[in-house]
Amino acid sequence: MENGLRCAVFGASGGIGAALVSQLAARSDVAEVHALARKPLQTGAKVHTHTFDLADEATIAAACATIGGPLDLVIVATGRLIRDNGDGPEKSWRALNADAMAEMFAINAIGPALIGKHCAPLLRKGGKPVFAAISAKVGSIADNRLGGWHSYRASKAALNMMVRNFAIELGRSNPAAIAVTMHPGTVDTPLSRPFQRNVPTEKLFTAEQSATYLLGVIDGLTPTDTGTLKSWDGSTLPF
Repeated sequence: MENGLRCAVFGASGGIGAALVSQLAARSDVAEVHALARKPLQTGAKVHTHTFDLADEATIAAACATIGGPLDLVIVATGRLIRDNGDGPEKSWRALNADAMAEMFAINAIGPALIGKHCAPLLRKGGKPVFAAISAKVGSIADNRLGGWHSYRASKAALNMMVRNFAIELGRSNPAAIAVTMHPGTVDTPLSRPFQRNVPTEKLFTAEQSATYLLGVIDGLTPTDTGTLKSWDGSTLPF
């Protein structure tokens, strides 16, 4: 930290992930940004690229070993709403399918949890190290008024619980560390594009806007925030 913060962004090829890498690299208090994606990305003065497969723990472990510690900020900006085969979220329980559920949980909950497993030991002891995973407001059980989107909602709720667990465990081993999930708002990316019809223009963010909001929230986190689901505007959402 004497020479600047060391950061890692998993899912750096996505809209939000790429914007996070770009904005972190532009900051004077950041020394290194490790950008992780399925395929190599372009490097920069501060940006170091690594590859990993969210469904292959060995690649996550290898990437984390290459990066090493200490890390001041880890952001997991991965996620999936539409299946590889093009199927969208379920509108009714009648559409539930075991393969679809497994795919959503693998990408939205299990993969990020395994990233946490290998990154948590790398978080700096001291300062304000942060582990943040992109979740979604629809993953809030208490806020669910509409139903539907079963696998996506449930997998994001599972992610929220996993990060809450990390926060509790980090509280014992690294009390300075903060672990949160974050709702980025509705962002104009391929993930949300088919579902933007009823979103007011002022509530539809560019990836750059969302990244700015998220980094602002991260900068303002305090130890009392650990284990919570934070919205893009800094408010705390219910689990």
